[in-house]
Amino acid sequence: MRVFSASSRQFPDPVVMKADSIRFPFRTPVAVRVRGFAAAAQRLAALALPGQCALCGNLSQGLLCGGCDAQYWNEPRLRCATCALPLAASYLRRDRDDTRAHCAACLESPPAFNDTLALADYRAPLDALAVELKFRARLAAGETFARHLHALFEDSDLPAPDVIVPVPLSRPRLVARGYNQAWAIARPLARLMGVRSDASIVSRVRHTSAQSRLDQEARRRNVASAFAVSGDVRGRHIGVVDDVMTSGATLDALARTLKLAGARRVTNFVALRTPKD
Repeated sequence: MRVFSASSRQFPDPVVMKADSIRFPFRTPVAVRVRGFAAAAQRLAALALPGQCALCGNLSQGLLCGGCDAQYWNEPRLRCATCALPLAASYLRRDRDDTRAHCAACLESPPAFNDTLALADYRAPLDALAVELKFRARLAAGETFARHLHALFEDSDLPAPDVIVPVPLSRPRLVARGYNQAWAIARPLARLMGVRSDASIVSRVRHTSAQSRLDQEARRRNVASAFAVSGDVRGRHIGVVDDVMTSGATLDALARTLKLAGARRVTNFVALRTPKD
């Protein structure tokens, strides 16, 4: 199996083999004709052989059917502008100059990152998409998350980042999995936003235990010195992409590393956010 390192700048488009991946030694009329036929056959197959919606199981031309795609991304949640934690009305505080809502924890002990955009809570049925992306290589979910994150960004008043990076995996985990699920979201998101994406700017230099097995304090210690910056981020606004944000410890450690390297601002783009309620 071919493995793509998180330090690579170019990854293949993930969902299906594209017609232009068929290589011919010479650009002959026959080769051009075959390439065109392959592209047309791929489009016809997608129309003639619909798949199943990943959430409801109904027939669908895409990962999600039209009904599920319209229903599950419009969650009426008030979220902390810094960490995207869902907020109850009783917790709403506006002690900062920008008048946006922030949770008490971010006001009292601000994380290293500046903002977080999250699509929805990590719960059924959307958690199934994150599981499919992370553990079953259903990389089309990355495109879907990216499309909706772009729409969420367009509706926000946040400035566009200068470059978008994925939360990196350690080399052992990348080798074991074969791909980085955060990169499957980051690359199409950057393309939609019209900004550069780069998977080589940050790396995970220490293989850490799975965060899901640790409590909050252990999570912080686990990733405290896990990252390194190899690219020039001085004065830049960095967009960091991850599939799921739980305690925020990983994103905080990565943002802290980026800020120490000179980054001006760090904005998180996460597909799903684990709520406390």
